[in-house]
Amino acid sequence: MKLLLHICCAPCSVYCIDTLRAEGIEPSGFWYNPNVHPYQEYKARRDTLVDYAAAIALPLYGEDEYGLRPFVQAVAGDLDHRCGYCYAVRMDRTARFAAENGFTHFATTLLVSPYQNHEGIRAAGERAAEKWGVEYLYRDFSPGFREGQAKARELGLYRQKYCGCVFSEEERYAKQIQRDRENFRQKVM
Repeated sequence: MKLLLHICCAPCSVYCIDTLRAEGIEPSGFWYNPNVHPYQEYKARRDTLVDYAAAIALPLYGEDEYGLRPFVQAVAGDLDHRCGYCYAVRMDRTARFAAENGFTHFATTLLVSPYQNHEGIRAAGERAAEKWGVEYLYRDFSPGFREGQAKARELGLYRQKYCGCVFSEEERYAKQIQRDRENFRQKVM
């Protein structure tokens, strides 16, 4: 098996790579995350992955596409369902790269997160596999999420606080935004 592993960020890759290697599968990494915003967040995640891949001798490929405008244009009409687009675009690009570069399989570190829609990711991966003629390796890595995050913390890897897009960051602060809004109303009215 020649596996291309889509990597959303270094911390999420830790458990996935360790698990695959323990099974005798030597993955190659692939960075393609045009959903991550703002740019400084994108850069921090990308650069952390580059350094981590070098430290663990992981071959790393990627497409360095900071895609704020195309992402926002694609999801603006239906923000509540943006994750489906996000999964599809990343799985499609990963499958295409895998097919064009001699990989037999592809997978994703997105499946380590218990906060992601695993069925949505799986469906996007299967569609991309069929389109590009490469096998999709579905793995539910989520049982190792906490272990991987703990190891990432020990390694001093940059660990983000939200999924990636600016809308997920907004959701992260939803309760605080509501409290601040209520405090503001009390002060001005």
